[in-house]
Amino acid sequence: MFLWFHKLGSPPHFYRIAGNWLPWLGTIFLLLLVAGVYGGLVLAPPDYQQGDSYRIIFIHVPSAWMSLFIYMVMAACGVVILVWRMKIAEIVLISSAPIGASFTFLALATGSLWGKPMWGTWWVWDARLTSELILLFLYLGVIGLHGAIEDKRVATRAIAILAIVGMVNIPIIHYSVEWWNSLHQGATVTKFDKPSIHWSMLIPLLLMALAFQVYYLLALFQSCRAELLQRERNSKWVEELIAK
Repeated sequence: MFLWFHKLGSPPHFYRIAGNWLPWLGTIFLLLLVAGVYGGLVLAPPDYQQGDSYRIIFIHVPSAWMSLFIYMVMAACGVVILVWRMKIAEIVLISSAPIGASFTFLALATGSLWGKPMWGTWWVWDARLTSELILLFLYLGVIGLHGAIEDKRVATRAIAILAIVGMVNIPIIHYSVEWWNSLHQGATVTKFDKPSIHWSMLIPLLLMALAFQVYYLLALFQSCRAELLQRERNSKWVEELIAK
């Protein structure tokens, strides 16, 4: 196991392993997406209060979950960078930022579309919404900081520190509906008591969540491979790859 992780930290091995996984990830993503969309839009019944407008949940909730998950991955990479200075961790961190920012923006946009018919307004400075917006700014800060500093070693340390410090916002987002009075509804998926989401809605939701996770890996591997080729363009293994 440790040998496998050691090899995964090697740029040529990571490039090869990621390339081997791409076709499988693409197939799995499409299957999960089709099943999730069909289950959410066709099989799931209308909500007894919200009617069909609730169906945006199948995009909104997985996007929100992914916005938190990807940032935690970035923070973990930040720790690895500061402690072990692994090049692959640097690439995963910076490659994850645009993907995480996209999921965060999607969560905010779909939440706004959902909030208009439910709350009567597109936006309120609610604790959950505001902390999610701050998360988007953190993602953009990582992207901007990496591009603004010419010395990439300094840039990498800076974004690693920012990613770690920004982790303080993650529990705030998660527990905001419990800590403060909020228009945003509380948890329904992780609750075991009533009211909880019905299985006919839960299964498509989980399928969409899995589809989004697989998409993250798919996009991440593609981005990492491109970044690796750019950084390692003068190395022997890239020259041999091009010669093939």
